Amino acid sequence: MTETRSRDAIVVGAGPNGLAAAITLARAGRSVLLVEAAATVGGGTRSAELTRPGFVHDFCSAIHPLGVASPFFKSLSLREHGLEWLFPEAAAAHPFDDGPAVILERSVEATARGLGTDGAAYREAMTPLVEAADRLLPDLLAPLWPPPRHPLLVARFGGRAIASARRAALRLFRGERARGFFAGLAAHSVLPLESAFTASFGYLFALLGHTSGWPVARGGSQRIADALASCLRSLGGEIETGRRVASLDDLPPCRAVLLDLTPRQILRIAGARLPARYRRALDGYRYGPAAFKLDMALAAPIPWKDPTCARAATVHLGATLDEISASERAPHAGQVAERPYVILAQQSLFDPSRAPSGRHTAWAYCHVPHGSTIDAAGRIEAQIERFAPGFRDVVLARHVTTPAAFALYDENYVGGDIAGGSAAFPQLFFRPTFRLVPYATPDPGLFICSSSTPPGAGVHGMCGYLAARVALARAFR
Repeated sequence: MTETRSRDAIVVGAGPNGLAAAITLARAGRSVLLVEAAATVGGGTRSAELTRPGFVHDFCSAIHPLGVASPFFKSLSLREHGLEWLFPEAAAAHPFDDGPAVILERSVEATARGLGTDGAAYREAMTPLVEAADRLLPDLLAPLWPPPRHPLLVARFGGRAIASARRAALRLFRGERARGFFAGLAAHSVLPLESAFTASFGYLFALLGHTSGWPVARGGSQRIADALASCLRSLGGEIETGRRVASLDDLPPCRAVLLDLTPRQILRIAGARLPARYRRALDGYRYGPAAFKLDMALAAPIPWKDPTCARAATVHLGATLDEISASERAPHAGQVAERPYVILAQQSLFDPSRAPSGRHTAWAYCHVPHGSTIDAAGRIEAQIERFAPGFRDVVLARHVTTPAAFALYDENYVGGDIAGGSAAFPQLFFRPTFRLVPYATPDPGLFICSSSTPPGAGVHGMCGYLAARVALARAFR
């Protein structure tokens, strides 16, 4: 990069958080340059025709409960920039080998009815959270400091959230259906379900299903990034793609640099500006298991044994608490479960633009060891076939994304970890290091705005927004 014209701020990395940081700075009247190594903006929200022409697949993130619930996204008029959320009738489905699937409905009462004798316990657990959601969710999508605006609500949530998902499921429910359903929600943590705080993921994703829903973006997740980029340009922000930053010395003069990068990339490009103690802390940052993903072009919708699974864009495949627990322990032991927990998305049922007329798409992944070279494609397909006999007969083409391919696609996906780092305690809260203000670094002009900061993984832009707020307070007093 040879340009020397100065700006107030430069953001490196144009994922949702980098875009959010740049927008926040531009809204404050600062001149901003956003630099991205790839040919397009988006990070985890890119889409492409991965299998056959006309079949649009989301390369990484596909379903966006945190996106539609994000206080930052809500503050923008993204519909004016081309983003349209499409809401399935139900948030998620969880099928079993026998009997009907459990459906995460928008209504707590309707969901509880599907849990039989455990319905009362579910209703009792979720109703207070739903009633307090407007006050609770903004505090949950924020760092520990400054203190939450509603500390008593957060404390009540924390009293439940601190438990492991396995313990919470066994304590709350008597039947395998409710326990398996809760495990499927909690397994989004990418942690063994015996780990502390994994119950929080179960409660949070159920809460999002009952309040904001689990939508898809019409036309593909790329539309989220495109809308954010359009918003940034409308505010006077500049975007350069195809520019890989090897060192901060490559950047034009500015008062603040914000990095939508994980600690490994930060050490590579900014290590010389950071003291040894902080570098050691970043070097100790822990990455989590990897993702192994299949994208499939289909001749027809997935033939679920229980047709009610077609009411949701998201389907959790794993049945029981014991099965999902075993699956999520395996990657942490360097293994892949024979029956892995699979998160499946069937966006084309609700967004016809994803495939040619009469055709469909499927997106499915499981968790595998960090940097794994194990081929999990057959196991994923077997899990889908298990709950949808005849599935293989409707597959026209498939595209495999291994952990190595994820890391090649985006350097932030270290070892195939698409979450920006492990969510295990204490890193769930203190990321990337133990600092009161996690977005700031010892360098007064350098800030971190990636999912390696609170509130962590997900397409919500909150890491970028919060980091930019800190930069505005510290670098532009």
